[in-house]
Amino acid sequence: MHDTAVNMSSAPRYRWASNLFRAAFVAAVAAMVCCAAAQRPRTDKAAVVFNRSELFYLYSRVGSFGPEDRAKLVSERIAALADDRSVEPDQIEVRPGNGVTDIMIGDQPIAQVTAADADALGIDRDRLAERYAQRIQKAITSYRTERSVPMVVRGSIYALLATAALLLVLRMLALLFARLAATLRGLRGTRVRGFRYHDSEILTADHVVHALVWLLDAVRIVTLALLLYGYLTLVFGFFPWTVGYAQVLLGYMTEQFRSMGRAVVAAIPDLLTICIIVIIARYTLRAVLFFFTSIERGSISFAGFEREWAIPTYKFVRVLVIALAFVAAFPYIPGSKSPVFQGVSVFLGVIFSIGSGGSMSNMVAGVVMTYMRPFRIGDRVKIADTVGDVVEKGLLVTRIRTIKNVEVTIPNSTVLAGHIVNYSANAREDGLVLHTTVTIGYDAPWRRVHELLIEAAKKTPNIKDRPAPYVLQTSLDDNYVSYELNAYTDQPNRMATIYSMLHQQIQDTFNEAGVEIMSPRYTALRDGNETTIPIANRPEDYRAPAFRVEQTGADGDRT
Repeated sequence: MHDTAVNMSSAPRYRWASNLFRAAFVAAVAAMVCCAAAQRPRTDKAAVVFNRSELFYLYSRVGSFGPEDRAKLVSERIAALADDRSVEPDQIEVRPGNGVTDIMIGDQPIAQVTAADADALGIDRDRLAERYAQRIQKAITSYRTERSVPMVVRGSIYALLATAALLLVLRMLALLFARLAATLRGLRGTRVRGFRYHDSEILTADHVVHALVWLLDAVRIVTLALLLYGYLTLVFGFFPWTVGYAQVLLGYMTEQFRSMGRAVVAAIPDLLTICIIVIIARYTLRAVLFFFTSIERGSISFAGFEREWAIPTYKFVRVLVIALAFVAAFPYIPGSKSPVFQGVSVFLGVIFSIGSGGSMSNMVAGVVMTYMRPFRIGDRVKIADTVGDVVEKGLLVTRIRTIKNVEVTIPNSTVLAGHIVNYSANAREDGLVLHTTVTIGYDAPWRRVHELLIEAAKKTPNIKDRPAPYVLQTSLDDNYVSYELNAYTDQPNRMATIYSMLHQQIQDTFNEAGVEIMSPRYTALRDGNETTIPIANRPEDYRAPAFRVEQTGADGDRT
């Protein structure tokens, strides 16, 4: 019993050793096979080409002929045999030999299959020769069939049908595009309108229609080119002598689409990155717009930040966000790393820098004026020699409408560099002081003149009672006194009308009071002359004074 137990306990140990030996043997054999395969010299191959098709490959050298030389020679023999109508393809036979298998037609050799050729494919040499012979027979039969009279006639019929179809399609396209062009021209001024920016017309309706018609012509030309390209590819494929051109045309177009497809697939990660950047920029702009809109409405306020700055500041921040998004997305634009794209980008940047010098100065001036607040929309201002109401504050220009309803556009750099007179800035609270000067002779009491001027101001519409009008005597000249009337108004946009009505009231008030408004060059000779006061304002018993004549004697006495 003891011996039996020992044998049973040692059995698993022997089985484990046996399995280990088997695994080591298999690994050794596999390593030897791999080494043998790695040490086997790699043979080159050359294709036998006939009638634009690869029939088979040759791998070994025969004498001084390498695989390429052998393949070229076999291709030439097959081509000559195909053009020789005196022999039939079924006469091709395989003749085994010593070390090689010949493919013959009569006594003329076509090709030789060596043992190296068969070993390269792992096939018996004679079987490989039979396979090659069948391919040669099939290729020659197909070559002759393609060039037979029935096939040529059929190709000609197909070509005529394709030509007729092309002419029909071209005629239909000509009618279609002519109809579309006429329709676009008929929509001028109705559905097709010009592009306007504020009050400036950038493109008229005629320009838009001409651009659309030009685009339609471009589409027509591209469509015709594609049709002709497809027509030539199709017709060339109907005849064996030109089928090679058809394959070249088709291969070129196919390769272009394949290249485009590969480029699109390769650009998908970059396009996804650009999409992510665009989405982030878009929602950032939404958040910024919500923030500044809340400031404009008064929901959010900051000390020292005016509500009217909200929208201009948003526009400035929007430009910065878009610029940062473009800079971040630029490296991911397809083709951005190519030298051509970079050169064009640099060229456009230089052109933009040179051409936008004045625009940039106007833009900077517009930003500065936004935070300076020299005027608002609707204010009556004077900029240089232009007086009118502000109708637009742009980033580049400021537009003013004068009292003659003339719109004047002034570059912001000119506005910032000159003097700005704002008549409306304090008129809303304290009022604007309108002033005019009249000259009255010394014979009129100055207190009476003050009373009359203030009375005329109070009678004038749109003149405020508080603060009250007042009069300043600005000069004492040789023949008259200059009185300056000052009156307050809260309607600066009606300055011209108020001045006119004020002057009318001054004339009426002085005439009713019997006080003459003397001209600076007026000389009064009262002897025999009527007063300049209108007849309606004269006393009923007024008479012009008589002329006084005095005679002086020799002794100087008057008589």
